Amino acid sequence: MLLPEYSLPTQATPSPSKRRFCPRSFCAAVLAAFALALPAAAGAQQGPILLDAMTTELHRAFTSLGKQAPGKQESGQQLPPYFLSYAVSDASAVSIRAQFGALVDSSANRERIADVQVRLGDAKLDNTHGTHRGTAVKSLQLPLGDDREALGRALWLATNAGYGNALDNYLKVKTEAQVRAKEEDSSPDFSQEAPQTYLGKPAPVVTVDKAAWEQRVRALSKIFREFPDVYQNIVMLTAQNETDYFVSSEGSRVVAPHQQARVVVFAVTKAEDGMDLFRAQTFEAETVEGLPAQPELEAAIRELGKSLEALRKAPVTEPFDGPAILSGRAAAVFFHEVLGHRLEGQRQRGDEEGQTFTKELNKEVLPTFLSVADDPTLTTFGKTWLSGTYEYDDEGQKARRVDLIQDGVLKTFLMSRLPIASFAASNGHGRAQTGRMPTGRQGNLIVTSTKTVSDAELRKQLIDEAKKQGKPFGLYFEDISSGFAVTTRSSPQAFSVVPLVVWRVYVDGRPDELVRGVSIVGTPLAAMKRILATSDKSEVFNGECGAESGTVPVSAVAPAMLLSEMETQRQPQSTTRPPILPIPGAKQ
Repeated sequence: MLLPEYSLPTQATPSPSKRRFCPRSFCAAVLAAFALALPAAAGAQQGPILLDAMTTELHRAFTSLGKQAPGKQESGQQLPPYFLSYAVSDASAVSIRAQFGALVDSSANRERIADVQVRLGDAKLDNTHGTHRGTAVKSLQLPLGDDREALGRALWLATNAGYGNALDNYLKVKTEAQVRAKEEDSSPDFSQEAPQTYLGKPAPVVTVDKAAWEQRVRALSKIFREFPDVYQNIVMLTAQNETDYFVSSEGSRVVAPHQQARVVVFAVTKAEDGMDLFRAQTFEAETVEGLPAQPELEAAIRELGKSLEALRKAPVTEPFDGPAILSGRAAAVFFHEVLGHRLEGQRQRGDEEGQTFTKELNKEVLPTFLSVADDPTLTTFGKTWLSGTYEYDDEGQKARRVDLIQDGVLKTFLMSRLPIASFAASNGHGRAQTGRMPTGRQGNLIVTSTKTVSDAELRKQLIDEAKKQGKPFGLYFEDISSGFAVTTRSSPQAFSVVPLVVWRVYVDGRPDELVRGVSIVGTPLAAMKRILATSDKSEVFNGECGAESGTVPVSAVAPAMLLSEMETQRQPQSTTRPPILPIPGAKQ
């Protein structure tokens, strides 16, 4: 499966929604326990009206569903759910966008979306099994106000629709189980977890000084008028406040607020030979007050414009196989793409998954000086805010640090509530965009090293390695935009990432040379073993990651890295000519 990463801004106003398994034999006992425990929990700690409405309707549905379902029976027995949850994203957002100094959008949005998850059968085999996993979620828009009856009726409607889907899919799952071959991993479909209770203060509706920010965004985009070869540009402010509510039949009640502000800069040009070139940069903080001051943003945009003009004139690279340095930002994207996706729990089971690292548990998969963890509990790295932070995941489980690789040895995977062989429990990484089924996903991927040198020494080692291999130069990857990973067994287990700024570092002392049209390709196991040393400074890459559970915000942190061998190929190239008519106002 191709998983596009770090999606670029579109020209549509972003949706402010989420950034983002007890056997049936014990069903009567669970119902009784839930009926007794729920009122006590609600009385002990009162929550927002929305949360209370969710709790009340969930209790009513869970104790009633399956008792009156004519025509939907199995062996003459009714099919009550063994698990039911409501997850509501209550989000507000402001978006201000300009190009070439003129405002093209200024809007605010507010919405509540409920995801209802219904599970039938039991934890060992339920309606979400295999390819039916995504069918367990039914989404519906909720009223924005605190009208209990309106909220209850909307949840009732979504629950009924979700229950009907669950019935149909459970019968399909049971039929398929009788005719398919034995699965490699016969783990249950849902993990047993303790209920969670956390009532954070709901995030307020987002507010910004729109007049001031409209002026700032216009001024920033106007800078691109200084660069006649920049054909398109967007400067966009997005600010989002979101509160995620979660209740379940297990007794969980979670209210988790999240705030995020971002300035996105995106600019496009085209080389004389038709190659499309772009640069993108983001500036992120928890709130708009934490974003950089205007002079800093202006300086960064001018540097970006100059970089694009230089790229237009840079020579096109040829395929290369030799030593290379990835900057800290580039290494962060590289690890997210090449390693991180393959350590997501659901990729270790299923007949379609390539399972690159499934059999590598407790084996050395990286050089021994490298360790990798994912820690969504971190909100900053140094002075940089991390967009992959969260307090509770989208299955109501508490976020926690997971040490994935210690001293080069693989220890565990990123787990949602979908068990895999040897790992039966969640570790707080079940994440999803609203409307999608949570899966094991990255949050803040942190790469650390015990074999560090200065940047100057790392560059010297690159030149020495190139000389050793008889190469006239090595490559330095300064910035990387995006990439994709193939993780299914029906295709080669490969990756591709798209660098934006690449330099040739010559061994004979010539100045470094900027080149364009480079794409990094390879296979994960081979690439990981070629890391020779790292820098003593780490950098952060904030972005968005798209996969089967939707688009979620992520961060990756890594030091610059020297690899003994990096394979590149030429990027696909457009045949469209540059604009024939000069840009208005440009000097002839």
